[in-house]
Amino acid sequence: MHVVVSRRYLQSQGYSAQRVTLNDNRCRATVTPREVVFNIPYNGCGTVQEENNDTINYSNTIRVASSGYVIKRKKNINLHVSCKMLRKSWQQVMYTAEDTVDVNEYQFGRYNMNITFYDSPAFQRQVRSSPYYIDLNQNLYLQACLHSSDPNLKVVVDTCVASPDPHDFNTLAYYLVRNGCPRDSSYVTYQSPASHFARFKFNAFEFMSRHPSVYLKCQMLVCRLGDYSSHCYRGCSSRAKRDTSSAEEEVDVVVGPLQLRGGDAPSGTTGKAK
Repeated sequence: MHVVVSRRYLQSQGYSAQRVTLNDNRCRATVTPREVVFNIPYNGCGTVQEENNDTINYSNTIRVASSGYVIKRKKNINLHVSCKMLRKSWQQVMYTAEDTVDVNEYQFGRYNMNITFYDSPAFQRQVRSSPYYIDLNQNLYLQACLHSSDPNLKVVVDTCVASPDPHDFNTLAYYLVRNGCPRDSSYVTYQSPASHFARFKFNAFEFMSRHPSVYLKCQMLVCRLGDYSSHCYRGCSSRAKRDTSSAEEEVDVVVGPLQLRGGDAPSGTTGKAK
């Protein structure tokens, strides 16, 4: 979490930048001529992690102490900073307590995810060119990667659907996996090197009626690592049952196009969260 406090504002209220600390005062701010800057880790410096049905929340408190050695006439300020991982917008709330001023700031964000093709089940060489030219029934290897500094997250493939149109996955669509349940006989998952990765494969196909390209839209599920009540650990289950579980977030990624090889053609593309 990146938090910036204006020194001009602190001075206008009678507070010193040198008296701004976190709950864990061993984690120091960077003080510039204009700002007090905190880069607060998700898994340190007193950051608290909480879950509910909609979000995975990270929170910490920045404390601004009033000056004085024997008495004081100004309230301390507590800045309660939270990052709620959601697909929503920014929201701020402020209220005043009896002996402190508490400011609650919530940042709503979305996990950064990408999917990359690899040329073998060893997952060592990425396929980078686009379109990715393939042969019918060729094994296609994909790896999803969650980019987050929080090590206590797990990502799995929830749903992958193919379409000849990258903007329409409803009119003509073919599901490889849906709600964690494989729909295509060639769909296989692999053991991943870490919880931020999900690996899988399927065999290449083409749509009838001469559609030249295939696009994939994959819905990835992010859960708390070790939360065995979540869909990440339960695997194939109904949508209604999955919605009642603990904190999970879905991230959509579109990858493609795939095209049938028509001679000597290069291979590859990378998909990013949309």
